[in-house]
Amino acid sequence: MGTGGMAAALGGAWARAGHEVFVGGRDTAAAAALAGRIGAAGHGTPAGAAAYGEVALLAVPAGAAPELAREHAAALAGRTVVDCTNALAPGPGGVMLTTGAGESVAGLIAAAAPGAHVVKAFNLAHVSMWDRLPVTQDGAAPAVPFCADDPVAAGRVEELITGMGWSPMPAGGLDRAGYVEATAAFVIGVWWAGGSPRLAFPEPPAAAA
Repeated sequence: MGTGGMAAALGGAWARAGHEVFVGGRDTAAAAALAGRIGAAGHGTPAGAAAYGEVALLAVPAGAAPELAREHAAALAGRTVVDCTNALAPGPGGVMLTTGAGESVAGLIAAAAPGAHVVKAFNLAHVSMWDRLPVTQDGAAPAVPFCADDPVAAGRVEELITGMGWSPMPAGGLDRAGYVEATAAFVIGVWWAGGSPRLAFPEPPAAAA
């Protein structure tokens, strides 16, 4: 659901991994163009995307995601809904979350479509990273943190992650999605300041761990 950069990058990666992908957008011409570019199985409206397959990706601006979920709540009921958004804005001291205290975009989506199984994932790496094979670090594939309450939904997202050559990193239930979203604010703020966020997370010695 969406025709922007994240829809193209993730949808393209999943199509290359052998999944059937349907691109749905309010601009159906843009949806058709993106579907042709990534080799999707079909294209149409957001309603068509909401009703297609086992997993729906909300690849729209964070502020629009809960309302889009509410609009298509009936079609999304019982299905896995992936939220890859970041609700961020520049502030006087750096990048800030635009959600309220104690809120997460994933939680707002779950409230808007209470029958859906929402999973927070794919929001920490830059959009350009999903278009390429991941570079392993010390022999391990880079990780995609995700938050999920439903085990079936979690399993489906793990399959999508591993099919892209990445490693799933369970980060708890959906009540922890706010922490992953806050991490995005930190990481993106460091990037914008010209730094490298990975330097802030050195691995402890095995004995200490």
